[in-house]
This record gives sequence, C-alpha cells and structure tokens, in this order.
Amino acid sequence: MKILVLNGPNLNMVGIRERGIYGVKTYEEIVQWMKDEAGSRGHEIEVRQSNSEGELIDWIHEAYLKAYDGIIINPGAYTHYSYAIFDALKSIAPMPVVEVHLSNIHARESFRHTSVTAPACIGQLCGFGEWGYVLAMDALEKFVRPSID
Repeated sequence: MKILVLNGPNLNMVGIRERGIYGVKTYEEIVQWMKDEAGSRGHEIEVRQSNSEGELIDWIHEAYLKAYDGIIINPGAYTHYSYAIFDALKSIAPMPVVEVHLSNIHARESFRHTSVTAPACIGQLCGFGEWGYVLAMDALEKFVRPSID
C-alpha cells in the first residue's frame, strides 16, 4: 500500500513539549520507526509535517491526485476546529483516512474532546502513543484489502 502520513501543528516538537503527555521520543525517531514498521509490512510510506493548515490541505488533495491508497492524519489542534481540513478529507472520498492522536484526547481538556475532522475518516485512534500510527496502517490495510474469511 502507498500511504501518506500527515502531521499537523506542533507535532515536530514531540519529545520536547509536554513529555508526560506526548512521550520522550523525538519526532524524527517516531518518523523513522513508522518507516521501519511500514517497510516490514510491505507498505510505501511518506511522512510529512506542517504547522500550516493550507499546506496540509494541499497535501490531502495531492494524495488523491497521486493515487495514494490511504492517509493517516494527526491534525494536531486543527482536529478541534478545522472545517477546511474536514472538507478536504471529504473531497477525496472514497480514499480512506484514519485519524491518529498520540494522547487520549477524550481524557484531556474539554475542548479537545470534539474532533471535527474524525467524521470524514473511517476511524480514529487515540491514546496509544506512536503505536497509533502502526495500528492505523493495519486498519487501512484491512479496510483496503479485506480478507475473505
């Protein structure tokens, strides 16, 4: 599978910011680990990060135009208010998208409990740290290539 992983604002600061919430691994370490895990599963993966909403939207559109099999997105704080990202994700349907968050957004401040982007996704994973990305890869694979069991 060809998967695009998009990370939103402040994800580049993982390992530095709020280590008790986001962990001690750096963003670069998590990206390398994701690439290793994707490779071991036979997936082609590209990982990008931006603090800019417009750039994330452009990349969502690009994933569709370049025929990716799916997207894994951690919209960061945009999760809670970006109807523009929601619209971009809806515009590429039926391409599957999985929303991922390192922390459990439902166990944090009340403003984080609502995701306006999740309804445009096939599912949401939160609270599993970097493992959420690997679980999302597995979910995309099962969604795109369901077994005949």
